[in-house]
Amino acid sequence: MPHRHHSTGDKRVPADHPASAVQTARHGHVLVVSINNPPVNALGQAVRAGLLAAMEQAESDAAVQAVLIVGEGKAFIAGADIREFGKPPVPPSLPEVCGRIEASRKIVVAAIHGPALGGGLEVALSAHYRLALPEAKLGLPEVNLGLLPGAGGTQRAPRLMGVAAAADLMLTGKHLSAKAALAAGLVDKLVDGTDATAAGLAYTNELLAAQAAPRRTRDIEIADKAAALAALDTLAADTAKKSRGLFSPLKIVECVRAAVELPFDEGIAKERALFVECLNSPQRAGLIHAFFAERETAKIPEAKAAAPRHFAKIAVIGGGTMGAGITVSALDAGLTVTMIERDAESIARGQANVEKVYNGLIAKGRMTEETKAAILARYTPSTSYDAIRDVDLVIEAVFEDLEVKKAVFKELDRVCKPGAVLATNTSYLDIDAIAAATSRPQDVIGLHFFSPANIMKLLEIVVPAKVAPDVVTTAFELAKRMKKVPVRAGVCDGFIGNRILAVYKQAADYLMEDGASPYEIDEAVRGFGYPMGPFQVTDLAGGDIGWATRKRRAATRDPKARYVEVADRVCERGWFGQKTGRGFYLYPQGARVGQADPEVLAIVDAERARKGVTPRQFTAEEIMRRYMAAMVNEGAKVLEEGIALRPLDIDVTFLSGYGFPRFRGGPMKWADMQGLEKVLADIREFAKEDALFWKPAPLLEKLVAEGRDFESLNKAA
Repeated sequence: MPHRHHSTGDKRVPADHPASAVQTARHGHVLVVSINNPPVNALGQAVRAGLLAAMEQAESDAAVQAVLIVGEGKAFIAGADIREFGKPPVPPSLPEVCGRIEASRKIVVAAIHGPALGGGLEVALSAHYRLALPEAKLGLPEVNLGLLPGAGGTQRAPRLMGVAAAADLMLTGKHLSAKAALAAGLVDKLVDGTDATAAGLAYTNELLAAQAAPRRTRDIEIADKAAALAALDTLAADTAKKSRGLFSPLKIVECVRAAVELPFDEGIAKERALFVECLNSPQRAGLIHAFFAERETAKIPEAKAAAPRHFAKIAVIGGGTMGAGITVSALDAGLTVTMIERDAESIARGQANVEKVYNGLIAKGRMTEETKAAILARYTPSTSYDAIRDVDLVIEAVFEDLEVKKAVFKELDRVCKPGAVLATNTSYLDIDAIAAATSRPQDVIGLHFFSPANIMKLLEIVVPAKVAPDVVTTAFELAKRMKKVPVRAGVCDGFIGNRILAVYKQAADYLMEDGASPYEIDEAVRGFGYPMGPFQVTDLAGGDIGWATRKRRAATRDPKARYVEVADRVCERGWFGQKTGRGFYLYPQGARVGQADPEVLAIVDAERARKGVTPRQFTAEEIMRRYMAAMVNEGAKVLEEGIALRPLDIDVTFLSGYGFPRFRGGPMKWADMQGLEKVLADIREFAKEDALFWKPAPLLEKLVAEGRDFESLNKAA
């Protein structure tokens, strides 16, 4: 394609035109092509056009014998510019650029330091020789965005590293270290240092001295095609099972099959066609929304007003499962932790809970005894509150009871230094009331971790009325250090996640009483893409927890509201789920996976009869329409009350903490993709049976009336 030269007099040239995004400089016989598109050298249109122009320049300059491609800053090229996806393509396309690099009559070398991911690795694969520095990270993680490598990655990677290894790289989205990439055959040489240009020039000049010729990845023959195809058959079957309804993984396997069976150009055409299919899939829209939403949740109003307080020493009050999980998260973040329990026996149990996590990693070969010892050197178990006089931040994780928590906070108020952040890990309770038990409500905040706290990504940061802005920013800084996904929530019963959960769980209970069995409901929810259904989750968490909450709320429940008692009947029998061997499901001999229980179905039948309900059939689709409508309607109320800042905060809460299928983008994104008018019509339809429960949220009605969607509220925040 001819390159348009911008004259300096042309005032319409945008600031990011190719000349600034890609720079060229001749060093002897080598044209060094530097990509300079901060922060990560993403392959936006300016970079693509600049690379193409640089290849034309090299080709037409007789003094140039080789081209060296390097990235400025911390990355080689960290991938495509995701913000361009879903918009009309702007030439040149990345496949065109990669094809042009590979076709060069002069040798092309890529010197990789830092990330070479997605399209960035595809550029490197189309070079003739690849050099890596120790900090290099190579990967094709497009699967995480519902896509596949669309610029030759599915055709070139199998030729360089073997069919099974390449397919695994693309299906897992994992990153390879420089060493692993060398072993895999993705790079030709590994050298020490941090200066990619210097190392790249030395290697390129070595190649020129040896009179190395262009070596095109496309020309490599794939050995033993029959064995490769057999491996792909196994992989396809395995992927179909594992990828639970995901669209792009099987398309990746199909592309790799094309690399084995078809000539290169036909394989590239096949890859392009399947890439476009993925691009147009609703899953791509959902996954990319999830990707950006998780980066947006840390943007909070308090960040403009206050820097975080300094913290290095932490206290965790409570050594149960939750306290131990929080302790491990803090230790892994490099913090010093003192754990407090009420007596010698409890603290010994707390310490054992912490050590159990690290022993598990040692057993799996993922940690050494030395590393464990070094981590535990920062951990102090104690039974005295006086041991935490000088900590910077306290996280309370004791029994979920307001009076118990208030007593703990009175103690913290007594011993903690001024300015220490006092956090409660409550799931439901009123944090304003907990803060009021101290003389320093400005220092009290909610940090709602999800169990197991050292694994689950979500951290709800609950902001009470009197808290100081720098306490809120400190909580977000803690989340960042712990590698958690933070969501800012306001105070109400259940905050964002558990408040909405309570409502769609009610919808599930109504469905059960109206005729769907708990097992059919769980199956429909799994079919939608959740790892587990609501009754499985109840059994896993322990039915007694929800039972205690329902008893606590009984006094304030609207007497006119419909109340399903099946779960109470199950709990009255002492069936609390997995820990008692039975709940909604049976767990014989400590089985992890439950079996349907005819006695539970008999309880359901008896409750229906007692209420005069004639059971009817529900399809999986009818179940999900109600389940999701309840979730979205309550989400709209949470937004309206300002409990969540933006719809995306609700989406991230459910993606990171509640197993919502990532490819659907979250409940509010799902509602947008269905069309809000359709969701509202469903709610109005269901309201004919129960007008109190199915009362449409005014915000939902307003958005539909104005022809707007939830996405429009993400932009406003």
